[in-house]
Amino acid sequence: MRFNIVKHRKWWFTLSSVLVAASLISIFMYGFNFGIDYTGGTILDLRFSRPVTVAEVRDVVDSSQMNLESSVIQLSGVTDQESSQDVMIRMRNLSSDESGALTAALNQKLGGAEVKRTESVGAVIGAEVTKNAVMSLAVAFLALAAYISFRFEYKIAISALVSILHDLIMVLGVFSFFQLEIDSSFLAAVLTVVGYSMNEAVVIFDRVRENTRTHRRTDTYEQLAADSIAQSIHRSLYTLTTVLLACGSLHFFGGESTKNFSLVMLIGFISGAYSSICVDTSLWVVWKNHAGRERGSQTPQEATET
Repeated sequence: MRFNIVKHRKWWFTLSSVLVAASLISIFMYGFNFGIDYTGGTILDLRFSRPVTVAEVRDVVDSSQMNLESSVIQLSGVTDQESSQDVMIRMRNLSSDESGALTAALNQKLGGAEVKRTESVGAVIGAEVTKNAVMSLAVAFLALAAYISFRFEYKIAISALVSILHDLIMVLGVFSFFQLEIDSSFLAAVLTVVGYSMNEAVVIFDRVRENTRTHRRTDTYEQLAADSIAQSIHRSLYTLTTVLLACGSLHFFGGESTKNFSLVMLIGFISGAYSSICVDTSLWVVWKNHAGRERGSQTPQEATET
């Protein structure tokens, strides 16, 4: 017997409400760990001759008398969870003299500190990057809203945009709760997730539109949506499996710099498939049923005739 996804829409609405509420609470309580691309600052990427711990590096950084107590120190590369030869330090903007003095102190007290990378971004540039990121996301939303409204109807457009917003909140909630760094690649990954979510919504609603013309007069919106999902779900699952394999490989076997980028897509793709199949179609059914009761038409064919 086929599982009717739309029939159990209260489950999906409850689950999504809990996840969205938890994500929003995390965002308002903890905020985000913005990288230097957005806030300005200096990143010092070091390789030591021996594995060192975060506590050892912290002692040297805090005792440097450069007001670096708020610096973020992370182990990278191959670690044993407690120590690593590769360490990344994110701190306030440092001059070249300050950066050299800190490297010398680390080299003297911990031994063999080789600088692999030094990056500095000014606060003005960081503010400009933030502004451009918000503008890009807003333009993408408006373009998608215009496209899907033109291709389908405004009820479908709003349902699809609600599911996309749901996916973005899921990603932001995870990054806020675990205080993962949001860097310049984050926006590219988010826009990829938006495109994927919209594609999944278009596939299902395109099937809904086709089935509206061919289904029986007695079929309800729930039956129409359930049949449309059943006809397209295998394609959605195959697509999801393919992209998860690619992103999973990038996350688990790729370099340190791609982990957060691939994690955004892993979370977003899973949430996008779930929301497109379970949330936005169910939202559309609820909306159409409510509108149908007001007009006295309970089926898609009756609504079309009126």
